[in-house]
Amino acid sequence: MASISIRSNKLVLDFRYNGIRCREQTALTDSKTNRAKLTKLASDIEAAIRLQLFVYSDYFPDSPRAKQFVAIDNQVKQQSSELQHAAPVLYRDCPTFNAFSAEWLAEHEGIWRPSYVTNVNSIYENYLLPYFMQQRLEAISRADILKFRASLTKPQGSKKRISNDWINHILVQLHRLLTEASKRYKFDNPFVDIEPLKIDKPLINPLTLQEVRIFLAGIRSDFRHYYTVRFFTGLRTAEIDGLKWKYVDFERKQIVVQETVVNGKTQRPKNQSSYRSVTLSKPVTDALLAQKDVTGQYEYVFCNGAGKPMDHRNITKRIWNPTLQLLGLPPRRAYETRHTAATLWLAAGENPEWIAKQLGHSSTKMLFERYSRFVPNITRQDGSAFEALLGAL
Repeated sequence: MASISIRSNKLVLDFRYNGIRCREQTALTDSKTNRAKLTKLASDIEAAIRLQLFVYSDYFPDSPRAKQFVAIDNQVKQQSSELQHAAPVLYRDCPTFNAFSAEWLAEHEGIWRPSYVTNVNSIYENYLLPYFMQQRLEAISRADILKFRASLTKPQGSKKRISNDWINHILVQLHRLLTEASKRYKFDNPFVDIEPLKIDKPLINPLTLQEVRIFLAGIRSDFRHYYTVRFFTGLRTAEIDGLKWKYVDFERKQIVVQETVVNGKTQRPKNQSSYRSVTLSKPVTDALLAQKDVTGQYEYVFCNGAGKPMDHRNITKRIWNPTLQLLGLPPRRAYETRHTAATLWLAAGENPEWIAKQLGHSSTKMLFERYSRFVPNITRQDGSAFEALLGAL
């Protein structure tokens, strides 16, 4: 039976082959996800050894130990030449949750956005693997899933109960994995008729135009351009963090959204509708022209002294929150700058379809769902015209 140990903070696979103890150090650091990957590898190796299909050099080509098994490897290759297309036999038996999850995550590492990979790995390490680790996939029942969901609704030690929204995110990952596994290993998917938990719609709290004026007048001068752009373009945090001068088109008065920065890494926008051109109003154009005098020699529009993207968490902590407090404005999330742009556009009577495109929404549906309570007071589409008509009867 193979085992996993740690040496120099790297995982080591320990197993016996042909009566010899073999220890192979990997480049994997110690984490639940990496242990799952190594457990999957160990399972594959043990299956190959049982079927007399194990070729040491195929699994560990750079290992000094591989030289010891050259003769055996050649013999196995010769004997299995007729079975070279029969590799699926290794996976005939349905694997355990941790073994398949390692395979599943590895298959998507180059497809998913890096920030999404980080979030998914966190879900597996903190929630899914500890609960389902050694269960065989075909043995997981609908009742098991419901019990798992119920366990998530309870406070964990001194920590607060996690939100229904985050529980739904966790279950989405479980659903996706079981759906794929059920197709590969021909068992009934237990994740059926399990509805997501209800979540309360978060109340948005945009600034009024008067509050925007107060904020921009009171903010530190070196951040006035930054917040002017945020307030009047509706750019997402990752979008303004990743804004480069090559995407600012002063001639056409547009910002082209093509890249984002998440946790210091350049990524693609979150979905297809997020690729867009944002129209520059005069305040934004003036702010960007002034900013060009400050950071025009760098790649990024808003950056630190080294030309690197700024840390928005640090800015929120050092600039946004203290400025609101200093000016006597109610505390808000920095993301409210995006909601402020949307509500100001609605207040100006702009076409909802145009607003949706500016925000990177695929349709006006989200626009009206999220900002519906602001529409009546802003556009005067509150039924008063109909009341006046009835009053004339």
